[in-house]
Amino acid sequence: MWTGKYVRSPLVRSLFMNMASEGEAVETHEWYRCSLDLLGESVQPLFVQSNLDSATKAFLKRSVEKSGWLFTQLYHSFVSTVLGPVASRTSINGFLGRGSMFVFSAEQFQRLLRIGPEWRADRLLDLGAGDGGVTEVMRAHFREVHATEVSLPMKWHLQRKNYKVLGIDEWQQTGIQYDVVSCLNLLDRLDEPLQLLRDIRRSLVPNTGRLILAAVVPFQPYVEVGGSWHRPKQHLKVKGKTWEEQVTELSNEVFRRTGFEVETVTRLPYLCEGDMYNDYYVLDDAVFVLKASEESQESAQ
Repeated sequence: MWTGKYVRSPLVRSLFMNMASEGEAVETHEWYRCSLDLLGESVQPLFVQSNLDSATKAFLKRSVEKSGWLFTQLYHSFVSTVLGPVASRTSINGFLGRGSMFVFSAEQFQRLLRIGPEWRADRLLDLGAGDGGVTEVMRAHFREVHATEVSLPMKWHLQRKNYKVLGIDEWQQTGIQYDVVSCLNLLDRLDEPLQLLRDIRRSLVPNTGRLILAAVVPFQPYVEVGGSWHRPKQHLKVKGKTWEEQVTELSNEVFRRTGFEVETVTRLPYLCEGDMYNDYYVLDDAVFVLKASEESQESAQ
């Protein structure tokens, strides 16, 4: 989205910004819209309505400001072109310190988990934590925070923030159980997404442990390997053409198959800092809070 930041005339800029703000109001409203009658009957009462809040507005404002740093954006573009053939997009962003993501605010996180600001638990595990920006939103509620990440530059960011970084094949073997595991926009980027869900279920504290999972809808899985994209080995097909239909399919088929049931779900924008071409990038997210189903807990005992 272009904001007219290079418009020099005060009058033209003022007119443009008034038009843009009206358009943005309509656009941002759509980020949170859900047609309840299109959700499956079992999912309808679990939906939590979200809205554009102050933390989301602050992230958007910072993104707009950064996209206007012309020489910085030119440098980022040059480095991305040079490193593109040999490094993943995630690693390039980590090296440049750009491309931060925004999934939910602290208030939205609390509403989904049905907790208050003072709620505390022992451990959080954030899978595929990136630069730790979203982890930071959750960390205040936990005495200990563990994270995983494939990208080396992103691991450096996590370590600088004093998170305990575990190997992607290590966290399942430690025997540690977590009060909350977060898996945010990761399921469609893995070779074996169903196995990941089963591993997470086994890593949750029995009865009270929760998984907070975000998935881009429409669900289009692919895996990034060395800067190129490949179809995952375990291709997960999610039926449905609308956001509501795919959320119902994920809830009733995919999650149940791996021993989970939905506790709450909401629609949120998955935001990413922009570049010299766009102030920010946005995708549609479905964010779920899942708990182990009673059947799966009984079979584990």
